[in-house]
Amino acid sequence: MRTKLKQNIMRLLIILLIVLSFSTSFANYGIKLAEMPIIPKPFSVVSGKGSFKLSDKSEICLSTSNIEVNKIGAFLREKLRPATGFMLPVVESADQNGKNNIYLVLSQTNSVLGDEGYQLTIGASRIEILANKSAGLFNGVQTLRQLFSEKIESSTHQNDSWIIPAGVIRDFPEYSYRGFMLDVARHFFSVSDVKRYIDLASMYKMNVFHIHLSDDQGWRIEIKKWPELTATGGKSQVGGGTGGFYTQEQYRDIVKYAAARNVMVVPEIDLPGHTNAMLASYAHLNCDTKAKTLYTGTEVGFSAICTSKESTYTFIEDVFKEISEMTPGNYIHIGGDESHVTKLEDYIPFVNRMQGIVAKLGKHVIGWDEIALSDLKANSFVQYWGKAENAVLGVQKGAKVIMSPAMYAYLDMKYDSLTPFGLNWAGYLDVQKSYDWIPESIVPGIKRENILGVEAPIWTESISSMKNIEYMAFPRIVGIAEVGWCSASTRNWKEYKLRLAKQGKRLKVLGVNYYPSTQIAW
Repeated sequence: MRTKLKQNIMRLLIILLIVLSFSTSFANYGIKLAEMPIIPKPFSVVSGKGSFKLSDKSEICLSTSNIEVNKIGAFLREKLRPATGFMLPVVESADQNGKNNIYLVLSQTNSVLGDEGYQLTIGASRIEILANKSAGLFNGVQTLRQLFSEKIESSTHQNDSWIIPAGVIRDFPEYSYRGFMLDVARHFFSVSDVKRYIDLASMYKMNVFHIHLSDDQGWRIEIKKWPELTATGGKSQVGGGTGGFYTQEQYRDIVKYAAARNVMVVPEIDLPGHTNAMLASYAHLNCDTKAKTLYTGTEVGFSAICTSKESTYTFIEDVFKEISEMTPGNYIHIGGDESHVTKLEDYIPFVNRMQGIVAKLGKHVIGWDEIALSDLKANSFVQYWGKAENAVLGVQKGAKVIMSPAMYAYLDMKYDSLTPFGLNWAGYLDVQKSYDWIPESIVPGIKRENILGVEAPIWTESISSMKNIEYMAFPRIVGIAEVGWCSASTRNWKEYKLRLAKQGKRLKVLGVNYYPSTQIAW
């Protein structure tokens, strides 16, 4: 009798251990695909029967072998291998009948998906991600990551059965431009910090990284023809720190790293204001030919490059040429904001000329909304941040707008009065407010067809570490990613906040120092 009782107890203990070990996966097994907390929310999700289980025999199979698809296969393996412990070889394979494999398929058969859309089909024995372009495959891979338990993000081996529910996801973005900006001029951030930010934002399908490379407090990019920009202008930052800059090799590495994550880099050199660091580096850029002293404060609007000298334009052409040669993307950002000491009669011809310089390099201009005061060229873009009338004027002149309204999208705005850093000149920006806005509805005169996309900037006057960036960006950047990906008709705060709550565990596994907003039931 006692022997039988012991045997029963042992059986129960074994069952209990198995349940505890695989609790997350069994939870996933019982949930339907349509109930998975995916962010951004997919366009269409249809639940199927059964589930898929990744195994140590699984392979990542490519329907076609080219550099871009090979990189996506390698990226997926890199994300799945550490936690699972599976080898997951990436192979070119036309065999569509292999068991427990993941297939990446390029096909031009679905015009609805566009350049970034994908169809993710999950069956009992296979997963297929189908897309027209490699960007779509990458977006499908990022969705697939979220279908596994949060343990998949661990850098060490985890006990899990790696089960996900069956079904079909069809998905594509509302806007082609879904940006995030980092100011590295007020405070300098290392290459590894920048890469981490790109990793985290691209996980939610953000696809444009706008890097603010120059300001009054520092110059951050090596220019071979003008070495004093970094030798002098790169030495300072807000508060008197040592500053820093990226060599051209480091910048190229950032661009390459971003491209492997379907992210285009947009470099910004802010002109004609926000220029004290360059004015301290080269005296002749000042109208009085006297070099400025380095600046470590946070005031704006006091500096101005000399717009009347021809040598100024030689300098700008050299700078933009070197930067454009390192940047394969379509855009160069020329700033143009808060140029308070440059007279309007000087500002307009200056911006006109900047547009010509950029166009000659084969790029399109983006500028803050003040550039709408100039004679906008075709394919110049206005980034709305502060004055709605400027953005409307840009539309009236034929430009498309990038929506970055400070009151909804500036991630350096405090959440509330207790936020330990950040600013509040545009008001407090809580998690709901950063999500619950409609780009085409906030400014009369700017309609859906006038908008290129959205962008979430983070300025760093008061932000000096990666942990602080994470605190201010997350979870608000996740919501803005959904604003850019989903149509307004499919978004709902009450439903979204439930999905966001379930992202908390994933962010914790990734080590993200996110703000634990009380608006979310983490």
